[in-house]
Amino acid sequence: MKIIIAGCGKVGHTLAENLTSAGHTVTVMDKSYDALYSVTNTVDVMGYQGDSTSINSQLEAGIKDADLLIAVTSDDEINMLTCLIAKKTGSCKTIARIRNPQYTDEIAYLRDELGLYMSINPEMVAAEEMVRLIQIPSALEVDTFAKGKVSLIGVEIPEDSILDRLRIKDMPSKAGANALVCVTEHNHEVSIPNGDTVLYSGDRISVTLSMADVSAFLNSIGIKAKKIKNVLIAGGGTISYYLAKRLIALRINVKIIEIDRKRCEELAELLPKAMIINGDATEKRLLTEESIEEMDAVCCLMHQDEANILLSLYINKLDTRIKTITRIHRNSYEELVTELPVGRTVSTKDITSDYITRYVRSMQNAVGSEVESLYQIMDNRVEALEFNVGEDFSYAGTELKDLKLLNNTLICSISRGGKIIRPGGRDTMEYGDKVVVVTTNKGLTSIQEIIER
Repeated sequence: MKIIIAGCGKVGHTLAENLTSAGHTVTVMDKSYDALYSVTNTVDVMGYQGDSTSINSQLEAGIKDADLLIAVTSDDEINMLTCLIAKKTGSCKTIARIRNPQYTDEIAYLRDELGLYMSINPEMVAAEEMVRLIQIPSALEVDTFAKGKVSLIGVEIPEDSILDRLRIKDMPSKAGANALVCVTEHNHEVSIPNGDTVLYSGDRISVTLSMADVSAFLNSIGIKAKKIKNVLIAGGGTISYYLAKRLIALRINVKIIEIDRKRCEELAELLPKAMIINGDATEKRLLTEESIEEMDAVCCLMHQDEANILLSLYINKLDTRIKTITRIHRNSYEELVTELPVGRTVSTKDITSDYITRYVRSMQNAVGSEVESLYQIMDNRVEALEFNVGEDFSYAGTELKDLKLLNNTLICSISRGGKIIRPGGRDTMEYGDKVVVVTTNKGLTSIQEIIER
C-alpha cells in the first residue's frame, strides 16, 4: 500500500518503521526539516517538507495515488483538517489521532462528518490498558478478545508453584482452571509451547482463559489475587484524567498528585470524587504524608521519564507488593527499563502505532477475513491476533488435527455464537468465528496465512 504519514514526532517515527517493515511504501510529511530528517535518516521512506493542511502540499506528496493518509501531528485540529482535505482531494482512507477530551463524546459524529476510516485517542486507550492491569494486579500483561470474554494474561510463575517442573499437558488436573498456556519465556528465550513443554518457577507465561476463571487460576498456581482498592496517580495529565475517571467508576479510591496548581483546580472540578493533591510526587516527605505504603497500586504518569522511573524504583524498594505502572516516552529508555524493577511500562506512542498498524493490516485482507485485534506481547516478540473467519477461508470445517500450522503458531481460542471454545484436535474453524492466534511470525494479515500449504 502507498501510505502518507503527516507528522514526524515519536508516533510518526514508530509508524514509519512498522509500516515500512511490513512492506508498505511510505511518505512522511512535516513542516519541520529537523523532524522530517530524524525519520528519513533512519527509515527507508520518502520525505516531504510542507504543511499537511495545504492542498498543494498534499498533491505534491502524492495524495492522488495514496491508499491511506495517517495524521498524527501534535494538534487534533490539524489532524482532522488534514484528513478532511485528503478525503476531498484524493480517494484514500484516512486515520486521525484525536486526543483532546473535549472531543470524546463527539468522536462518532466527527468520524462520520470527516469521513475518517479510524480515529484513535492514545491516552484513553492507554488508560484502558492500565485499568485491565489494575483489575488483575498480579498480571504482567492483560489483553482481551471476543469483546472481553477471553483474556490473555501474562504472569511469572512464583517459587514453589504447582507449575514448577510441570508439563503443560498435566496442568489441567493440577491448576483446576480452563487455562491454555500460549507462550513461555524461559531464560529469556520465548517459544510457543506444546503439551510436553516443561514449566519452571521464574518462567513468564501467557495464558488464555475466561475473565471469570482468572482469580481461581492465579490462586491455584500460587499467586494471591489481591483486589485493588486504593490507587495513587503521579501526574495530572490527560491520561491521568481518563484513568481516574475509569477507576472511580469501578469504586476504587483515587489520589492524584500534580505539581501545577491550576491543573489541580481543573482536575478537582472534573473529578469531584478523586482526592487531588498539589505537590511534587517525587518528594519522599509528601509521599509519606499521603500514606504511599497503604496504596495497592501506583501509576507513574508524569511528563518526565526520569521522574517516573525514579518513583517506580522507590515504590519497588518500599514494598514489592504494590502494583506499579510506569509511563515511558523516550525510545532510548524503553530497552533500559526492561532491566529495572519499574513494574509494567506503558508507551502511548507504541499503543497508537499498534492500533493503527492493526487497522492497516485489516485493509489488506480479503473481504470478511480481517484482523479484529492485535497485541504485541512478551516485549513485542510475539503477536496475539484475533481474526474474523470469512467466507473465503479454505479450511472451514477441517478438524484442527488435520491442519499443519506455521511453526511457532498456536490457536488459543475460538468464539462461535457467543460461546468460547478451548480448541482441541477435533474442533474446527467455521465462517463467522473469531479465532485468537499467537505467533512469532510477524505480519500475518489473514487467518488463511497461519496454515502451511
